[in-house]
Amino acid sequence: MNPCTAASVVSGALRVGDLLPLYGQQQRLFSGSLVARPRQEIYTTVMGIKGLNRIIQDNVPQAIRSREMRQFFGRKVAIDASMSLYQFLIAVRQQDGVQLASADGETTSHLMGVFYRTLRMVDNGLKPCYVFDGRPPELKSHELDKRSERRKETERKLEELTEQAEILKHERRLVKVEKWHNEEAKKLLGLMGIPYVDAPSEAEAQCAELAKKGKVFAAASEDMDTLCYRTPYLLRHLTFSEARKEPIHEIDTELVLQGLDLTLEQFVDLGIMLGCDYCESIKGIGPVTALKLIKEHGSLEKIIEYIESGAANAKWKVPENWAYQDARELFLTPDVVDADELTLKWEDPKEDELIEYMCKEKGFNEDRIRSGIQKLRKGLKSGVQGRLDSFFKVKPKSKEELARASAKRAKDSSKKTKTSERKGKITKRR
Repeated sequence: MNPCTAASVVSGALRVGDLLPLYGQQQRLFSGSLVARPRQEIYTTVMGIKGLNRIIQDNVPQAIRSREMRQFFGRKVAIDASMSLYQFLIAVRQQDGVQLASADGETTSHLMGVFYRTLRMVDNGLKPCYVFDGRPPELKSHELDKRSERRKETERKLEELTEQAEILKHERRLVKVEKWHNEEAKKLLGLMGIPYVDAPSEAEAQCAELAKKGKVFAAASEDMDTLCYRTPYLLRHLTFSEARKEPIHEIDTELVLQGLDLTLEQFVDLGIMLGCDYCESIKGIGPVTALKLIKEHGSLEKIIEYIESGAANAKWKVPENWAYQDARELFLTPDVVDADELTLKWEDPKEDELIEYMCKEKGFNEDRIRSGIQKLRKGLKSGVQGRLDSFFKVKPKSKEELARASAKRAKDSSKKTKTSERKGKITKRR
């Protein structure tokens, strides 16, 4: 594969001409052309809290804005690194489904993803900062054990499969971001001049901390539980490929809380009830009912009392020794490094060291990497210009102003829907 199209490779879009040359030393490893698996289903579903995205879409659509990347020019964004690496390990593959690898047989899919996806963001004037997971909370061990068991089950199924398509589908379920993937990504980011942070625990919590303290504009993750850490804004699909043509979704946490008429504590309780990584959910309660219950009773303690009183649906079962209070504490007081103690610096890329690492050690094409470095250098300089709103102190909006803005967005959204419906009716008549 020709790295002139590496951004397309990460995205899953290649032209026929791109399939002819392979890049660097990686040609000798495989006979197939290097392509990404197009339109993969990973990341088409929302991760983290089950059903939360649907609740927001149905009840507070004005809190979600569709954006293009260039609209974030001059913005600093904290990115959940582990989730991005997982995405790259899944998507960047050969035509036969095998991950990209160096001459030594070491996987390089994650490096290609980090280099070219970061380059795309910087080229659009963004200043990304990656945040890596630390030690998972003890409360998460049950969820991690379940994931491990699912991987073992997938391995057992693989032994019984004969159809290549089914084999590839199950192999992708075995993908796991290892420590060495993280270390190589950190090394690459350091050489590119892109800052990164090692979180003491959950990366999305640290991303939210950076955003709350004004170090960055938003947290970027596919994990919806990032909202429970009260990031001012959550960006979804930021690291999606350009070829997928998915808009970036900017979710305004303040508008979500206001639109649902919930406090942060109640919103966290809603997330726990829907099902998160820290504990089980209440069996038999879906998103609509969960929202109704939290509005009526105000807290999980009151909801549990209501269920155990016998007045509720008999099918609803509160898990035994339910650790919802511990889960709530993890969301409200997460283990993070105080953002005020961190300094984020975007620096000039180390060209010679990048060439040594990416080309001589990992086998990427030198001309393409040098071209990328020049774009990176140019993009980092242009991003220094910043945005107009960074030069002025914006006065916080009052609750009344937020209410008016929320109502206006809802009205505009309704108008767009009605206009679309009218156009559809006219088309059908024709």
